[in-house]
Amino acid sequence: MTNRITMTESTAGDVRLSGISKRFAGHTAVHPLDLTVPAGSFFALLGASGCGKTTTLRMIAGLEEPTTGTVELGGEDITGLPPHKRPVNTVFQNYALFPHLDIYENVAFGLRRRGVRSVKKDVGEMLDLVQLGDYARRKPHQLSGGQQQRVAVARALINRPRVLLLDEPLGALDLKLRRQMQLELKRIQTEVGITFVHVTHDQEEAMTMADTVAVMNAGRVDQLGVPADLYENPGTTFTANFLGTSNLIEAEVTAKDGEELLLDAGDSKLRLPAGRCSAQAGPGSAVLAGVRPEKVSLAHADDADAIAGGRNRIPGRISGASFIGVSTQYVVDCPAAGALAVYEQNIERDSRLVPGAEVVLHWNPAHTFGLDAAQPIDAGTGLDEEGA
Repeated sequence: MTNRITMTESTAGDVRLSGISKRFAGHTAVHPLDLTVPAGSFFALLGASGCGKTTTLRMIAGLEEPTTGTVELGGEDITGLPPHKRPVNTVFQNYALFPHLDIYENVAFGLRRRGVRSVKKDVGEMLDLVQLGDYARRKPHQLSGGQQQRVAVARALINRPRVLLLDEPLGALDLKLRRQMQLELKRIQTEVGITFVHVTHDQEEAMTMADTVAVMNAGRVDQLGVPADLYENPGTTFTANFLGTSNLIEAEVTAKDGEELLLDAGDSKLRLPAGRCSAQAGPGSAVLAGVRPEKVSLAHADDADAIAGGRNRIPGRISGASFIGVSTQYVVDCPAAGALAVYEQNIERDSRLVPGAEVVLHWNPAHTFGLDAAQPIDAGTGLDEEGA
């Protein structure tokens, strides 16, 4: 275990973006936004290609000059400082390691450039931190992609930045290695205790690592919060659809019963907790009732009478089924709601649940959330998630 990089009041501090925006010729990449990244947190900027997340990161780094607004770190305005004078370091997707230097010298580079003569202790600590102490004399080409990425992190951290910026750092790795590195980066951030700001288009990556996620859309922050809350309580159709899959059902509020709203969705009657509806909804209002696919259960139509009372239910017909190991993913055509997704764990599979089967979808009303029906129901779907 390495020595923790200790933070003090003079070296820590929130990152605060105030009214910051960026406009290029004929295009606004980032609309004016206010954002605070708490000191010592793992913060993710999440969004699809062109949403403004990388531009926002580059303004923190000093690689882009804001059109308006300020960047503060620990209460100090650093907007006018050039990149090399800001107490931040950046890790890029392509690693940017020096191929002719071994791992030890790659990590030591920043210290030697600053004229530090004795680097052995610091380099050793950093290599231990990223669990590459035995690879010090290897060249970058002799390491895997995940190992090279850890070298890049060590090289950035050895300069003791107050903030580490990560721009799609795992984008070049295969799925299995990417998941391993997600856990590694979170472990490293926890050990060193400094602020990480991570840009990614990968929803799972953001939710796995980040303490707080800012979901960005078209140059604006669509929703900000802890991962579980964003997933369970999306406030917009974009966030609901971009963070995983959501079933959004067009419905009308007919009444309020205690703490629940009663809904009509075609011939189906649904219940929605009033506290989970982000829209101002009263009798006669149109809402989108949402439920995540893994919250929904399937019953064959012959077993409909065995479904417990009080559950939301919608009849339909299975149009597709995909076995993916841990679960089977169904698409069910419902007269009341169109095509709905259901993810069921493969514990006790019902052999009757095949395409063409008449079924009833049912779920606990508490798992339903409500959104403003004025929003596009398909916002956040079918997006290009390959870019920055």
